[in-house]
Amino acid sequence: MRRGGLWLVAAAAVLPRLAVLLYERERILTKFTEKSDDFAQTFVHHGTFGFLPGEPSAYTQPLYGFFLVPLYWLFGRHWIVVGLAQTGLALATALLVYAIGARVVSRRVGIVAALISTLNPYLVWHDVHVNREIVDQVVAAAFVLAIVIAVERRSTRWAALAGALTGIAILGNSRLVLLPLALAAYVVWRLGFRAWVAGVVLVAAAAVAVAPWVIRNRLERGCTTITTDARALWKANNLQTYHVLASGHWIDEVKDPPGHPFPNPEEARDLYRETGQKRHVTECANMRYYQHRVRTFWRKHPGAKAKLMVQAIRMEWDPRTTKTVSRPGKGSRIDAARDWVEPLYAGVLFALGLVGLLRVPRWFATLVFVLLAYETLAAMVFVGATRYRVAWDFLIALLAGTALVWLWDRRARAHRT
Repeated sequence: MRRGGLWLVAAAAVLPRLAVLLYERERILTKFTEKSDDFAQTFVHHGTFGFLPGEPSAYTQPLYGFFLVPLYWLFGRHWIVVGLAQTGLALATALLVYAIGARVVSRRVGIVAALISTLNPYLVWHDVHVNREIVDQVVAAAFVLAIVIAVERRSTRWAALAGALTGIAILGNSRLVLLPLALAAYVVWRLGFRAWVAGVVLVAAAAVAVAPWVIRNRLERGCTTITTDARALWKANNLQTYHVLASGHWIDEVKDPPGHPFPNPEEARDLYRETGQKRHVTECANMRYYQHRVRTFWRKHPGAKAKLMVQAIRMEWDPRTTKTVSRPGKGSRIDAARDWVEPLYAGVLFALGLVGLLRVPRWFATLVFVLLAYETLAAMVFVGATRYRVAWDFLIALLAGTALVWLWDRRARAHRT
């Protein structure tokens, strides 16, 4: 049963993604790409991790770029290389979800949860395209498993591994920068205050994992930071944002303020592509400029920020896929999936998740709550969207898997009596 179940999980993870990969092959590297792809190409061709040759950059979280660099270096930038590698990551995520479910509840729950998680329609399509959330998923599932084992075995070593994996997760998503503190508090709560050493080790291991990248940025860019892209945070925190999002547009369409620094790193990239002219960008000054504008917005417009926070929660947890006016695939079959398939899946997932929340061990329900609450708070600071939540849906799948197995067993008992 165990071996057959794992083969079923593997098939569910791989086969649908291969079908999407073949269908989307012409668009994998021409549509929906993002900054990490640019960084990886520049590194492979010029030895510089950034937009421009000879201009190192910290204008994105580096983890996904680190994932792409060896692929492009060894095998070239090809749709089948990216698609197969990311399908492998999706498979790894599914197996990690199985391992969590098997350890927390039962192997049956692990198999059902892994199937629910990996067959998420949004992920089946999204996982084979160039997107950084693919690495967020697998690292998140890995550190959740490490946390589960750490509290189960009362192990400082596993707490250290969980911390290191959380640090790696921060390199993929800087919004997680305070997550090690939340997880350390959870570990201490679960094991008792005498186990405070495990919490300290977790935070320290996360710091060690992040430190090389932060030191690199200090030495090469001049500021101690994970990413210099404060412009993205500003685009999510200004007086234009609410109306831009409410009208069906995305924050990329927020207009820069008059007198903003020119060029920003992306504008310098575009200028280089169009003219071959290289413009040096002082990224740290650019970052501080936008950080100052964000703090000013929060201070002077608390009511507007409160509206944005409510909007972010609604967008983050809406079962319907976030749709923008300029979305890729507008008017195609992809839109039909956005309108019907994914909302149906997510609605059932959320309902079963609520049932499962009462059926999993209390300590695991608390861990799920901590992680989802943190992700929601991060959305309130930044912005909410399906793509940011979906990397954490495996937690709800674990609850939903527990609920389905419980309902099945309850029905079986009723038939026997």
